[in-house]
Amino acid sequence: MAFIDAHREKLGIEPICRELAIAPSAYYEHAARRAGPGKRSARARRDEEIREQIKRVHDASFGLYGARKVWHQMRREGIMVAKCTVERLMRAMGLAGVRRGKKTVTTVSNPKAPCPLDKVNREFRVSRPNALWVVDFTYVHTWAGFVYVAFVIDAFARRIVGWKVSTSATAGFVLDALEQAIHARRPGPEDQLIHHSDRGVQYLAMNYTQRLAEAKLVPSVGSVGDSYDNALAETINGLYKAEVIWRQRSWPTASAVEMATLRWVDWYNNYRLFGPIGHIPPAEAEDNYYAALKNLDMAA
Repeated sequence: MAFIDAHREKLGIEPICRELAIAPSAYYEHAARRAGPGKRSARARRDEEIREQIKRVHDASFGLYGARKVWHQMRREGIMVAKCTVERLMRAMGLAGVRRGKKTVTTVSNPKAPCPLDKVNREFRVSRPNALWVVDFTYVHTWAGFVYVAFVIDAFARRIVGWKVSTSATAGFVLDALEQAIHARRPGPEDQLIHHSDRGVQYLAMNYTQRLAEAKLVPSVGSVGDSYDNALAETINGLYKAEVIWRQRSWPTASAVEMATLRWVDWYNNYRLFGPIGHIPPAEAEDNYYAALKNLDMAA
């Protein structure tokens, strides 16, 4: 149709249609619908409405969501549409989600350092918040050098409960992320909260392990060189790199990384949909848990 539009004055509509094996009536019908939107088919009008909703949801996710998450978000908002329709329209609109790349190893271990046993054994599903925290950090290239970003994640709903950006990968840097998590969640001895990390020297440093003991957190450490033993933390690192860091060609300063991380953590915790927890945000999953617990207490 676009070819006919471009050459109709010079070559004529009927001759072009004849060469392209297209009925002239089909072109005239197309032109009439374009000139009068009310003459478009019901499907075309519906597609136009869905396109607007898709663009709104995709923009609200900072361009991160692919068709599956856009579809789930629309359903959460009461917009009933087939997943294949969202996929078809997003392809036509040139919209797509981000893809994660390869992981870079940041763990530096000390084989001589004593460390706790692995109390998680790759089982990251827990029945309540403050049962298991997993921790890890990653790095970012900036114009001024490397910047390091540490996360503390509550495994129940994948919620980020502590984080820190630093220009040095010291034990104090990861300890700051832990302190933020302890302050935000205030776990007690009755929680029997397990703190799981890899064998990085930062997490086995004396001041870090002492703080774990003071907070009554149960330490757990994975095996050497095995990312599966801290797979949940690795997954969050991968999401962070794909959804924040790799979407920008370069980062000028640590402050720029910190501001972008702040915005992402807020969106991640309160708005990002997660399939393993029912395609809802982490904060909503925790709210649902505590609401159900309150209802049980009232019933009792």
